[in-house]
Parts: sequence; C-alpha cells; structure tokens
Amino acid sequence: MRKMALDYGEVRIGIAFSDILNIIANGYETYTRKNLEADLDYLNKLVKEKEVDTIVLGLPINMDGTEGERAIATRQFGDLLANKTGLVVKYLDERLTSASAERMLIEADMRREKRKQVIDKISATIILQNYLDIYSK
Repeated sequence: MRKMALDYGEVRIGIAFSDILNIIANGYETYTRKNLEADLDYLNKLVKEKEVDTIVLGLPINMDGTEGERAIATRQFGDLLANKTGLVVKYLDERLTSASAERMLIEADMRREKRKQVIDKISATIILQNYLDIYSK
C-alpha cells in the first residue's frame, strides 16, 4: 500500500505518492481545485486507484508554533477527506516546505511561470518524504 501526501491550498492541491515500499516520495500533480465535492471525489478516486492506505496532509503551522486560519481550514478539509475515503488523515508540519520547494526550483533554473505550476506538487513531495523519513523506518 502507498502513502499519499497533499499540500492543500485554496486554489491548488499538490499531490505526491510513495513508492510501493514506502521509501521514496514522488510528485504526482498539481490539481486545480474545482469545488469541494469534486475535489473530494477526485482525491477519493486517486486513493482507490493508487491503493493508498495513509493520507498525509501538510499542516500550515505559524512560525511561532500556533495554528491559524489556514491550519483550521486544512484540518476541516482533512476531516471531510477522512470521511470520504474511510482512511485516517495524518498531519505533518509543513513549515518552510514551500520555501524549500521554491529554492529547489530556482536552483534548477526554472522560470517563474513554470515554478507556479509545479510548486505545490514539489511541496507535497517534500511533505511526504519527511513523513516517510520519520515514520517508515
């Protein structure tokens, strides 16, 4: 069974999956959100197709360690996703993942327009790899 990570945003959701051995995270896509029902249906379809047993959702914690409005919205989405898929959703602090992803893409000399298209997918990949490094030993 695979793990799936999501970098949840208001406009886009970055999606990544682990390999079958749960060692390496691979970016899958940046999904452009449509509406809540369509988003949940799409993610549920992926869960079934990719044989996912765990969903990891990046939690946007403030730099001072508190949870703000984005974290609350992320948890609400996670609850809805858990109900839709029947899986437990785990949360992982995603502080600085977007900054890390942006830095990686700049170092790869990727143009700004292209970075915007893939940044969420890369962030989801970083979230998942961090999860795998911590919990899949």
